[in-house]
Amino acid sequence: MTKSNLHSPPTSLTIDQCTSIGREKETVVADMDGTLLRGRSSFPYFALVAFEVGGIFRLLLLLLCSPLAGVLYYFISEPAGIQVLIFATFVGMKVSDIESVARAVLPKFYASDLHPEAWRVFSSCGKRCVLTANPRIMVEAFLKDFLGADMVLGTEVDTYKGRATGLVRGGGVLVGKRKAEALRNAFSETSLPEIGLGDRETDYPFMSLCKFSFYGHQLEGFCKGYSQAELRLKESYIVPAKPEVEAVSHDKLPKPIVFHDGRLVQKPTPFMALLTILWIPVGFLLACLRIAAGALLPMPLVYYAFWALGVRVYIKGNPPPPAKKSIGQSGVLFICSHRTLLDPIFLSAALGRPIPAVTYSLSRLSEFISPIKTVRLSRDRATDAAMIKKLLEAGDLAICPEGTTCREPFLLRFSALFSELTDELVPVAMANRMTMFHGTTARGWKGMDPFYYFMNPSPAYEVNFLNKLPHELTCGAGKSSHDVANYIQRMIAASLSYECTNFTRKDKYRALAGNDGTVVEKPKVDANKVMGC
Repeated sequence: MTKSNLHSPPTSLTIDQCTSIGREKETVVADMDGTLLRGRSSFPYFALVAFEVGGIFRLLLLLLCSPLAGVLYYFISEPAGIQVLIFATFVGMKVSDIESVARAVLPKFYASDLHPEAWRVFSSCGKRCVLTANPRIMVEAFLKDFLGADMVLGTEVDTYKGRATGLVRGGGVLVGKRKAEALRNAFSETSLPEIGLGDRETDYPFMSLCKFSFYGHQLEGFCKGYSQAELRLKESYIVPAKPEVEAVSHDKLPKPIVFHDGRLVQKPTPFMALLTILWIPVGFLLACLRIAAGALLPMPLVYYAFWALGVRVYIKGNPPPPAKKSIGQSGVLFICSHRTLLDPIFLSAALGRPIPAVTYSLSRLSEFISPIKTVRLSRDRATDAAMIKKLLEAGDLAICPEGTTCREPFLLRFSALFSELTDELVPVAMANRMTMFHGTTARGWKGMDPFYYFMNPSPAYEVNFLNKLPHELTCGAGKSSHDVANYIQRMIAASLSYECTNFTRKDKYRALAGNDGTVVEKPKVDANKVMGC
């Protein structure tokens, strides 16, 4: 038998020629970048880790190293190019921080780039394995939790005392023959996968296992050191770069992404990363100016000041007039969907008067710069009910019964407490638009939330006042508090074309931050004890 070229493709078949019927008992092994994902570059995902863990300076370091990584990758050594990206991104980072970003930030971006044909085949198989040059710590959470992968074989990042060294362990970066060797070791006690999916020349070794090819039903060759009984990789398919295809739509994702974290809105390609780095100093100064305008100007002028400074505020519906204390009229309770901590401020700007708000958690900095009165909820039902009633006697009040923000088109479960306290309920559907930065975080410091929101070049808020709840649908007419809360949730969801869920604040923080979102107040220090009196 003549020795064939090592770099010749193992198959002439493309992914669209692979059937996905009757694969329940078969095993598939697939590459990630360019195969399961449409994009062939992993730079944006390294950039996300760099920015979310290390900030702007780590992102700058990665961007400065990327030309060297590109030269090495395309002209000298693919593993060396990837190693440069790994080192620039991970060196010195806490392993726990990397894992947190991999769990809370990256899935949203990975899921938005899922290749439809590769996913069709991958999802049809009973056992799924992913073989990738990407660091396993970076991709495993998404592949297992969202794509149902049973096994993830990736590059192992070296660690020391809980921090990444930036070097790689074991056999180095999984590229070329190392992928084939990793696959053989992983399946040493079982039969090899029946289907192999890849997209580039360095995937051929694991797809063909040293020149094992399959055209139709004819065995073309076998690898030295393997018996024909061992060679069970019956089918190999190439995922071509062209023609370009649309990513799997959000409604067809295997698992909807309700919660995600991170500050960046767009995937940071090299150009977007450079633009972000250049914009942040300018954006921060602009954010300070916008925040100062909102905090210092009279509320009737804030709406116009925001527009003058590039913040778009759109008002829909008919807002109710302020309560008349002279005739004993109690205030209206505005029930707002929760997009950012700025919801009550934009509600006040839309009404032209400051509306106090009750909040579940707020940083001291945000509380200090807020142009409206904010009152913390104690999470004790009786205490909070008494406080809200007292505030309503003084005038109008805003509350976000979801208890936390949600970025996606979903509404979390509404707490029913508000519906028991008054029948004067006005639902308000809040929506916003950000192009560069998210104004919310579950993992980071919430004090920066308003700054990040106002750092967007032209952020927008839509305040939609819905009809006041009819008396016959309130608790005063005999409706249960849960029925009222659920009805208002459905009203707001319908106006926004959102989906209602039963998720809560605890669900969000457990998914993103590994805790239940409870804010523990720091104990106050007794000054007398400190002074020794």
